[in-house]
Amino acid sequence: MNIISAALSSIWKVWYYTTILIAILMLFPLLVITSANPAWYKSFFYLSRVWAWTVLLLSGFIPKTTWLQKPDRDGIYIICANHTSMIDIMMTLALFPNCFLFIGKKELAKLPLFGYFYKKTNLLVDRKSMRSRKTVFDRAAVKIDEGYGLCIFPEGGVPDTDVMLAPFKTGAFRLAVNKQITIIPVSFLDNKKHLPFDFTKGGPGVLRAVVHPFIEPKGAEEHEVEILMEKCREAILSGLGSVSQNLELSK
Repeated sequence: MNIISAALSSIWKVWYYTTILIAILMLFPLLVITSANPAWYKSFFYLSRVWAWTVLLLSGFIPKTTWLQKPDRDGIYIICANHTSMIDIMMTLALFPNCFLFIGKKELAKLPLFGYFYKKTNLLVDRKSMRSRKTVFDRAAVKIDEGYGLCIFPEGGVPDTDVMLAPFKTGAFRLAVNKQITIIPVSFLDNKKHLPFDFTKGGPGVLRAVVHPFIEPKGAEEHEVEILMEKCREAILSGLGSVSQNLELSK
């Protein structure tokens, strides 16, 4: 049975990666045009949401979200979620209509087609380089001034499978304090289960998310960075602690 399950998961994984390419090719001319000029990013962002929903639905995923607070469509936020899977990117795009960019690892630029557009429109960082991390957050501050929000996975990478939530990096919270930007904590409950990095595991199903009450910086002092980080971590952990519970979720 384990062999059959692994084989089925592997076949489905091939289909999942195929849907990423299918969705890009469907939108390819428009993606090329809207990614050609930074001033057209909002149009690219809305196409990205169409792409994300297409991938999710074709792959057999059904997003279900508990909204403890909803964002304003025109609001500027820093979205902070636990990082468990590649599907985190699609889920974040699908859930939030307010325009934002990702801060992500530079390795994603190597992926066929997806990597080209991701590198061209988002902020990529070499997490091993202090200089790269400083540069990307300087660029992120400029993007906030231009009216864009951000999505940052504060664990700084995908933790080991037996780790529920890895320690946070301070970058997102320092940026929130410096720019006095609201943080939206998000718990992804099922992404790791349905799309792990193990090629022989995973499959379609419901992807639950909890969007927690927003966290506002209360000042610009240095200690506020730690306060924000701890509040965000506690919020995300509270959602992850409910994975085994029957939450009444509303899309």
